[in-house]
Amino acid sequence: MDDQQQTESPIPIDQSMCWYVLKVQSNREKSIRDSLLRSIKRDGVEEFFGEVIIPTEKVVETKGGKKKVTERKLYPGYLMIQMILNDETFYLVRNTSGVGDFTGAAGKPIAMQEHEIKRMLGQEEVKLSEPTKVKIGYTRGEIVKIKEGPFESFEGSIDSIDEANGKVTVLVEIFGRSTPTELEYWQVEAV
Repeated sequence: MDDQQQTESPIPIDQSMCWYVLKVQSNREKSIRDSLLRSIKRDGVEEFFGEVIIPTEKVVETKGGKKKVTERKLYPGYLMIQMILNDETFYLVRNTSGVGDFTGAAGKPIAMQEHEIKRMLGQEEVKLSEPTKVKIGYTRGEIVKIKEGPFESFEGSIDSIDEANGKVTVLVEIFGRSTPTELEYWQVEAV
């Protein structure tokens, strides 16, 4: 009777959803995520899964004087998945094409810690509310040459940097006086 009870008893399940990190093939994160979602729906196990996220951040790039906001992967080659871990869900995820393994010790998946989850999910909330910052590779006092605009080919020193708006203020000498001129960061170049 004991043997029969053991074979009939359901696999013990952790009833709380946890976040796990999956190692996946780089540059295929989106297609692997889509494949995972299709497998979950096909097998009818949606109740065991939450979100599947590719952590990204918004970055401003300027090409030809035009600003373009693009998304950059924070962790290339990794997906974050929220799920209840049991044998069925483990094998469904592992058997998805492109999925390497769960991160963890000795082949056992380890759930993300609370502070890691908050940081990962918190970054997305910050992205929505905070303006995207532009990385400006200049420092205050650095001498630059203006390469576009009414002061083209003038040289001056950087007085201030506004990363939130992507602007720099350059002190240009006009008629013997230093005149602050606000420019887009891409309108200047290091001398």
